[in-house]
Amino acid sequence: MAAKPDFDVIIIGGGPAGAGMGAYLGKAGVKCAVLEREIFPRPHVGESLVPSSTRVFKDLDFLPKMEEAKFPRKYGASWSSDPTKHGYAVDWEGLASESNADIRFEERAQPGVDRNYTYHVDRGKFDLLLLQHAHELGASVYEGVRVTQVDLPDGQDATVKFALGRKEVGLTAHVVVDASGRHTVLGSQLKLKVKDTVFDQYAIHTWFDGFDRRAMAAKPEFADYIHIHFLPITNTWVWQIPITETTTSLGVVTQKANFSKSRESRERFFWECMASRPALRDAAHHATQVRPFKDEGDYSYAMTQICGDRFVLVGDAGRFVDPIFSTGVSIALNSARFASRDLVAALETGCFSRDAFRTYETTIRRGTKNWYEFIRVYYRLNVLFTYFIRDPRYRLDVLKLLQGDVYDEDEPGVLTKMRAMVSAVEADETHPWHRLLGDLTSNAFRPTF
Repeated sequence: MAAKPDFDVIIIGGGPAGAGMGAYLGKAGVKCAVLEREIFPRPHVGESLVPSSTRVFKDLDFLPKMEEAKFPRKYGASWSSDPTKHGYAVDWEGLASESNADIRFEERAQPGVDRNYTYHVDRGKFDLLLLQHAHELGASVYEGVRVTQVDLPDGQDATVKFALGRKEVGLTAHVVVDASGRHTVLGSQLKLKVKDTVFDQYAIHTWFDGFDRRAMAAKPEFADYIHIHFLPITNTWVWQIPITETTTSLGVVTQKANFSKSRESRERFFWECMASRPALRDAAHHATQVRPFKDEGDYSYAMTQICGDRFVLVGDAGRFVDPIFSTGVSIALNSARFASRDLVAALETGCFSRDAFRTYETTIRRGTKNWYEFIRVYYRLNVLFTYFIRDPRYRLDVLKLLQGDVYDEDEPGVLTKMRAMVSAVEADETHPWHRLLGDLTSNAFRPTF
């Protein structure tokens, strides 16, 4: 008779995907462990949530803690451009001349979501709260544990190895869940990782205290939305995210080709980008920078498979897509939600083959593909994206995507319409919108992987 493993499931990583998985499994009575390489709290990018996260918080009885933490409430999103540089001074076939567009989550009823807002979060605080919650629900949590190897012998329990002082030790489990984020422990070990050849974006970001959020808001009540500011620099934009009542996160996202030229002077590059939108630059100059600049790279990649015999990849460990709509945390939480169902069922049957996780794999691949295609067409549309926000024929369909409801359709109809519009404009050099198209790729809809 085979020896009983140390745990039913071992989860590598304690970020939102790992903590969410630990919470789901702990609540289901599964004996599981979360191995996190860092000591929480720690700063992290990805500070604005989307409403689909609320379903997970409700499942896990975590909403009271979100409210108690007093994270800023996020009621919608806003996009801004400079009409003198982006060509919005003319009304072209229904493209409004205003330089701002906005949308409110309450405009579309969202099944399973009982409030008209989500949250902006300090990721250090949020991730710690969720990991502690997983522990309270029954998951064993170990911090400062860096996993070095996962052994997956045929027909036997997995072994997860890590350093304990100068000694390497191992724990066994029926199944290993890789939630290691962009460290991609299993994806790298098993050579599953495929770099995205289209989205090679970088970001440089920091926090400011006293930043006047009204400076870039079309209306005062939009001040605490997430703001995306288009820059007149190829495929470059700025995020503006409230962190507390007085603290705001600002980040410049650009192509690697732009960023690498300025790597020795990240601060100068940041301010040069901000200067292309003077009102944004002035608001930042009148505020106080409270964190050093930090850069993020290698933004987008996929895995050739996200499940196998006795292993599952969740969150960023399974795929990372350019985070223009703050999708990372939502995908992480929802991947834990979907995968936990298959894991609980597998533990009941004792079958841990890849087929046992097929429902999860199908669902999460559908959702991340839709996110990816949405972002791909968004970059090609550039400022023209706001046409679909303003047009009542498409507004609610776009909102559904922005709310995070991307898992139930093979392709939302609005994506097909966006793609058709881009193709028509691409093919007609005389079209008044032609010069406004982004140039992230010469063929925006060529399969990447």
